[in-house]
Amino acid sequence: MSMSDPIADMLTRIRNAQMVERKKVNVTASNLKSAIASVMQQEGYIESFSVDGVSASKTLNIKLKYYDNKPVIEKLQRISKPSLRVYVGSSQMPSVMNGLGIVIVSTPKGVMTGQAAHEHNVGGEVLCSVY
Repeated sequence: MSMSDPIADMLTRIRNAQMVERKKVNVTASNLKSAIASVMQQEGYIESFSVDGVSASKTLNIKLKYYDNKPVIEKLQRISKPSLRVYVGSSQMPSVMNGLGIVIVSTPKGVMTGQAAHEHNVGGEVLCSVY
């Protein structure tokens, strides 16, 4: 059976792994999921990630980050869904917790944070928010 929203599945697996204090989580890999993990690593929400396996069975291994035995990611929320896509221009980029969190946006220039998209003056699809 095919999955209707693989990005939501990835975010849910990360959320569930942090609730039971796992060090790592494995999800099926794709270029978009790798780009999201890269943004989360650059912003300090995860320690690292790697892609293992061959073409048909690639796995994205994400090493989660904790501080004082609490997960660094407090809330991880999917915004744009297959049933309701959310697109914004560069001037309407949402802020999360007055700048304490990030939104991850898929733009024509690649996947980046909302702040970087605003600086590059590009809009796109708001994938998720992290704080």
